[in-house]
This record gives sequence, structure tokens and C-alpha cells, in this order.
Amino acid sequence: MIVGNGKVITNDIENSYIANGAVLVKDNIIEAVGRFEDLKADYPEEEVVDVNDKIIMPGMINTHTHIYSAYARGMSVSKPTDNFLNILENQWWNLDRKLTLEDCKLNAYTTYIESIRNGVTTVFDHHSSPNAATDSLFTIVEVAKELGIRTSLCYEVSDRDGKDIGKKGIAENVNFIKAYNDTEEDMIKGLFGIHASFTISNETLYKIKEAMEGIDAGYHIHVAEGIDDQYDSLEKYGRRVLERFFDFGLLGNKTIAVHCVHGNQRELEILKKTDTNVVHNPMSNMGNAVGCPPVVLMVRQGIRVGLGTDAYTNDMFESMKVANILQSHHLCDPTVGFMETKALQFDNNPAICNNYFKRKLGVLKKGAYADIITVDYKPYTPLNGDTYFGHILFGMTGKMVNDTIINGKFAMKNKEILPVDEDAIMARSSERAAKIWSMM
Repeated sequence: MIVGNGKVITNDIENSYIANGAVLVKDNIIEAVGRFEDLKADYPEEEVVDVNDKIIMPGMINTHTHIYSAYARGMSVSKPTDNFLNILENQWWNLDRKLTLEDCKLNAYTTYIESIRNGVTTVFDHHSSPNAATDSLFTIVEVAKELGIRTSLCYEVSDRDGKDIGKKGIAENVNFIKAYNDTEEDMIKGLFGIHASFTISNETLYKIKEAMEGIDAGYHIHVAEGIDDQYDSLEKYGRRVLERFFDFGLLGNKTIAVHCVHGNQRELEILKKTDTNVVHNPMSNMGNAVGCPPVVLMVRQGIRVGLGTDAYTNDMFESMKVANILQSHHLCDPTVGFMETKALQFDNNPAICNNYFKRKLGVLKKGAYADIITVDYKPYTPLNGDTYFGHILFGMTGKMVNDTIINGKFAMKNKEILPVDEDAIMARSSERAAKIWSMM
């Protein structure tokens, strides 16, 4: 099909903007990007999807979130949440222990549906359901397949719920990686999930390394999100968090180190040397009051920093807005934040995906996967190759997305999620959430 008659933002530095452009999709691959009239003339037999002057751009990528937290929207917690450790213990770990496989499935539906609605075509998730660890990733992935979304999944292993559940988490990661990382469809990938340094012992890390022997997959880990993570590592092991993970061989270009709020210069050098990916989650960091990571410094030092939501939202347009102003505010410098945010979402998130998926994502160019969104946005100032990111950052929101195409197929068309009964899913989710809330 030809998706055209719109303003095309390609995210391709060689051809960044086409005023009246189109994208030719063959199966699940982008075959050509060019002027609408030219593509129609060159490919007269192709179905034409006329977007009526909407924005045509690459699908958004979210490189860190938590599907399991979906029931938390609107939820109150009776125990203290006055610091980060209390937030974890009394809210998130209290919630994840109550989840069944049905809840995992419902959480996957609601998170993925809302992601698709906001133009997110690729989701990297970090899952936890201690009392339903076995088959949890396989349950989630069936939803991803049904909705047609591209995703990376892992199960967060920790010691906080005992050795037996820890073993189940290790097995779930390994089984999922073996099942999906080499599939021809290239839609589903597995990473090995670890919660954080302060919830994982050396004994368990040795077990993880043993289980991962001979398996070429990276790790997805929270790193120094709160300062207590560093204190714990120094007190128990005499090493800072990233030094400890480096010692265990957990770092590298397939590993995602989430947050890195409290990393020092030595740790930044480790990230750079090992080519480890970092993912910044600005809204979550602000909400949990854990601090502001040195994003500008990391970007200037050549560290690959991507952008996620940590489940605070499923709208990457929102996450970008906050990423921009957080750096300006934190550094008391209005000249920083803008270009760094552009790099996080439109350079580094696609680059992170390149470590796992066979073809390019996050760009509209020949040979890339056909992950495309249309945005019903009417600019009232000049929109061109020099100004488009300002329009994305300050003008667009996820709610403006009209169509979401993933791997060459419509996951949402004219704001309708195609494969499922959305109302029934939301009703069942509300019913289950109420029961979970009553136990909190």
C-alpha cells in the first residue's frame, strides 16, 4: 500500500521532510519514501491510503515500562510512601505480589492498547508477578501477538520473594529468550530481567550467569535509581552498582541500564567502555523524587541514552516534553534539553532497537520495518526539515494519533483498535483492579 497525501517526517537525515509525501509499504517493509504523486504514478496497482494532510512519521519507541503496574492508575495505598524504598515496598511490590496470570493478560491488553493509541509501535517491558511468574511472559506475548505490537519482554528476578520464586523468574527469562529471540517474524524479543542491585545477591547473580551460559541476550536492569541502591552496594560489596554489574559481565550493547540517576564519572566511563544502553524515565524520576540523572553529560560523553516512561504514561510525546524541561530546570540552563531529547527518542531509541531487531526501526526509509503512524496535527507556524522536532515536542500529543501501522499492518485505523473488543477488556480490567485495590 501507499500511505500518502501527508506531511512526511522521516527521521532520516538524508531526507528528513517531504511536504506532500508518501510511504510505499511492501509486506512489512518500507519499499520507498517520496512525493505522493510520484509514488502513485510509479506504483499504479498499489492500494492508496489517503491520510488527508495528516503528519506521517515513524512509530514511537518506548524502551522501558512496566505492564504489571496498570492497575495502579487511581489506586490509593494505605501504608507510607514517603520515600523511594517505601514506595517500592508498600506500593509496587505490594501490587505485583497480588497478580495472577489473568491480571498479567489484562495489564498487557490495557498497556499495549493505550500504547498503540498513542502511536507507540515498540514497547520494552520489565515484568513482575512473583506469585504468577511461570508463564507470565508467555501470557503477555500472546496479547502482543493478537494486537500486533512489537515488544521486548523480561521478568525481573530478585531475592525479595525468596529463592523458589527467584528460580522461577530465572527459568521464565531463559525459556522466553530461547523461544523468541531467533524467530523469523522478528516481532518479539527477550532480555534477562533483574530488578536492581540492592534486591539481588551475589549468589543469585552467579545462578543467573550459569543459566545464561551460551545464550546471546542482554540484561534489563534498574541501576542506581535511588541513592539507597548505591549505599547498599558499597556497604555489602565495596563496589558501586555499575562496578558490581561490570564484575559479573552483565554490561554490553544488548543490556539496558535503566535510570542511572546516581552514577558517578567512573560509572559513566564503564557505560561508555562497555557500550551499555541507558534509558531515562523523566516523569518517574520526578514523581518518585529520586533525583535527576546526568543525561546531558552522558549524551556529551557518547553514551547511548534512550527514553522510556517507566509506566508513568504510555505516551512518548508526554515523556519527551518532560525530558526536555527537566534538564533545563535541573541545570538552570535553558539552552539544554531540546537537542538531547531529540537524540534520546529519535536517534538512540532506534539505535537501541538495532541491537535486537534485524531491520531498522524509528525511521521511514527503504529497508526499514513499516512501523508508521499518522498524526492529526495542524501546524500554524512553518513546518519543514528544520522545524519539525519543535512541532513534535511542543505541538503534538499521543491523543492526536489517528492511525498506527506496525510491521506493515494497521493496529489502529481511524482511532479504532482493530483486533479486539476494547470495551470488554477495559470493563474486565476495572473489575479486577477493584478487587486488587481492596487488598492493598
